[in-house]
Formats: sequence, C-alpha cells, structure tokens
Amino acid sequence: MPTRREPTARQLRLAVELRRLREAAGLTARQAAAMLGVSNVQISQIEAGLSGVSEQRLRRLASHYACADEEFVNALVEMATDRTRGWWEEYRGLLPTSFLDLSELNHYASFRRDVAILYVPGLLQTEEYARAVFSGRVPELACEELDLRVRHRMASQGITVPYELVIHEAALRIRVGDRVASRAQLVRLVDLSEADNITVRVIPFDLDGFARAASTMTYVGAAVPKLDTVVRDVPHGSAFIDSEAQLGAFRTRFRKVEAVSLDPERSRDFINRLAKEL
Repeated sequence: MPTRREPTARQLRLAVELRRLREAAGLTARQAAAMLGVSNVQISQIEAGLSGVSEQRLRRLASHYACADEEFVNALVEMATDRTRGWWEEYRGLLPTSFLDLSELNHYASFRRDVAILYVPGLLQTEEYARAVFSGRVPELACEELDLRVRHRMASQGITVPYELVIHEAALRIRVGDRVASRAQLVRLVDLSEADNITVRVIPFDLDGFARAASTMTYVGAAVPKLDTVVRDVPHGSAFIDSEAQLGAFRTRFRKVEAVSLDPERSRDFINRLAKEL
C-alpha cells in the first residue's frame, strides 16, 4: 500500500491499537514482520499509521498476537478497510488538522457525551454564536479563515447518535456576542434538547458537587468500548486520549457530573428562564 504523508486520527488510532496488541503479546516488530513475511520497515510504517494494512494481514496479526476478542478485531478491520472520503476533507489544508480529526471522530461515533463549562459545545451552536467564539481568538483570525471555521462548524452539526450534554450555568450566562445572539443560542439549546437523541442537563451555580465538573471533556463512543476516545482542549488544538485506564476514569467522571446535575426537564426549564431574562 502507498505511504501516507499525513495519516488521519482514525488511521493513527488503528496503528496504535496494532502496536498495543503486539506489545501485549510480547513480540518485537522484527518478529511480527517475520510472521507476515514482510520487512521491519513495513511493520514500522503500519504501526506509525503511514501505511495501511489489508484485512487478511490484520487478521493474521491478530491471530499471531493471540487476540481472541472477535468484536474488537472486526472493528479494527472496519477501520482498516473503510474508504470513506468524508465531507471534512474539503477543508484539508485550509483548517487545522484537529478540526478535521474531530469531524472524522464524530462521523464514526456510536454516541457522544460532553461536559461544558464556558461555552455551548460546537454541535449545538448557532452560526452567530460560533462566529462570536472564533472572533474572540487571540491573535485574531483573518476574515477568510474565520468564515471557513464557521462554515465547517455548521457543516459538522446534525448529530443523529445519542448525545448527552452536561453544561454549567456559567456557559449559559456568559455572553458570547451580544444579547440577541446569546438569547438565540439559549432558545436553540432548548429546541435541540427536545430531540429524541439529545439529552441536556444543567449544573446551576448553587448546586453542590461542582468540583467534579471543573473541566470540559468530550467523550466519543466507538463500535467497541476499547476504541472510545476522549478529546480535551490544549493550547494549540485538541488532544485525543485513548488508553483504557483513562477512558475508564473519564466514564466515571462523566457519570459523577451527571449525578449532580438537574434532570432534563428541570434543565430545559432552567435554560428557558435564562433566555427570558435576556
């Protein structure tokens, strides 16, 4: 297979999982290469995401690595053989790679969970709100890039899988843009919360247990739990977290945050009340 110049986050995740399987089996890259009858360089490129791997070779590797989790192996095969060219590819070379990686992650998600402290998450933003968020960036974005980011954000919406959001009152009260834009965003949030697949919960300022929601997080479910991903904001983009131990910790963290939040109906009333105050 041809060598890639810039593997996507999904391709890199497949590479990481294959390396983890090999290391768990106690095998070196040289030994894995010998089992397939290929060079060390080919195994290195596969485990760096620079080269793809066929279904036949992937299943042979899984067998050599004594991986008996058929569901997991099938999910890896799907990752290796999928040839989808997503809508986000039109932005490649125009926007930071982290934007495209998150769009790709959302495209293949089986569910998504967010904890938001300062902003309404991008999946639920109005165009005016999104523009105000990007306009506040330092240093300022050129008009062309600002428009691209807003257009990309709008294109990334329309989530159809189960989506759970726990949002703090601070994010609802902070005016991103003017009063009109802020009110429109709250109204949209209420409207979207009535969708069958979207659940919105609010953590008011006066609710105990806020320390558990002290940081934002995005948890994206995959075909199998081992392939879930947590996305955290970092100064120059996004960090993708995928170790089993950390995924387990973030699952627990989300449920604790959820437990101290208002139920969906009271949350909807709460947001409605804030919108009317504006």
